[in-house]
Formats: sequence, structure tokens, C-alpha cells
Amino acid sequence: MSLQRQASRFLVVGTTTVAIDMAAYSLLLWLGMAVTPAKTAGFVAGTIFAYFANRMWTFGAEGGIQTVARFLGVYLAALVINIAVNAGVLLLTGMHAWTMAFAFLAATGVSAVFNFVGMRHFAFSGARQ
Repeated sequence: MSLQRQASRFLVVGTTTVAIDMAAYSLLLWLGMAVTPAKTAGFVAGTIFAYFANRMWTFGAEGGIQTVARFLGVYLAALVINIAVNAGVLLLTGMHAWTMAFAFLAATGVSAVFNFVGMRHFAFSGARQ
């Protein structure tokens, strides 16, 4: 499958993953759950969707425990990168409404690119169908 097609599918999956995370988080807050467990559950729900959608649709890869472990490694590294970029931008620009939005977007962009490259070349690279 072409790089362009994989990247397009990755964007669809990523957008849907964020929507699932937000929907689960919002629903659980509405039901009275505390913020941290609700956010954790939303993130986990999105991650589970992202694994299966990216594995089967974006990259056409087979599953297995090694594939899951590689996926989780990439996802964890992307999370660390996201947090680091966000903190770094805020450290350089200060805490203002516009810089917080910029930091969020920069962190999301950098971690999404890392995530795509990591999934394409590491998580799902050796497990093509």
C-alpha cells in the first residue's frame, strides 16, 4: 500500500481515536466518574480502537503479542514526546492562551508524525498480511 494511502488512513483513524477518547471521557464525567479515571478510560478506549484500526485498515498487518507490544511501545514513546514538546514550547513561550493552543498543536503534530513513522516502520512493519 502506498505511503500516501497509509497516511490518509492514519489521519482518519487518528481523528476517530481522538473522538472516541473525547466521547468516552465526556460520557464518564457526565455519569459522575472522577476526572483522572474518566480520562484514563477514554485514552484506553481510543488506544484499543487505534490498535485494531491501524493494524487492519491502515497498515494491513497481522496481530500477535509482539505486534501489540511494539504498538504499545510506539504509543508510549509518542505520549512522552507529546508531553515533552508541549512542556518545551510552554517553557519557551510562557503560559498564555495562544501559546497553550500553539503548544498543544505542536505537540500533537510532532507526536503524530512520530506515531505514524513508528507504526509504519516498527509496530506493524514485520507483520504485513
